Amino acid sequence: MSMQTGALHRPATAEASPLLRRVLWIDSVSTAASGVLLLAAARPLEDLLGLPVAWGVPLGIALLGWALAVALVVDHPDTVPRHVAFVIGGNALSAAGLVVLALTDLVPLTGLGVAFMLLMALIVAAYAELQFTGLRRSTR
Repeated sequence: MSMQTGALHRPATAEASPLLRRVLWIDSVSTAASGVLLLAAARPLEDLLGLPVAWGVPLGIALLGWALAVALVVDHPDTVPRHVAFVIGGNALSAAGLVVLALTDLVPLTGLGVAFMLLMALIVAAYAELQFTGLRRSTR
């Protein structure tokens, strides 16, 4: 038998705010587009950004997987707050990883590659912030 207190009990689902749904869809679509771009143009992007094909292709595949996961979260009839929290956390970690990638010599990025990674980090961090705000606005 388990005992639940008011402070620990959270509903399993919530009605998503319009902001949350919109930002999750934008995140999913833009992430899928980025994944397709990295896969389709891995070789030219290597020259332009300095992102080796050996990094670009797996990153593109990972982005497509992440886009699918986010789409599944937003397409669910009821928002599951812990699933949205997972997306928010994933985006926050991704933003941090992009900053590390841009500011270290882990890969030989060009100046444009560094700017691109930092811009992507900013966009992903904005998604996480907007998703957090949208989750807070969702009814429970």
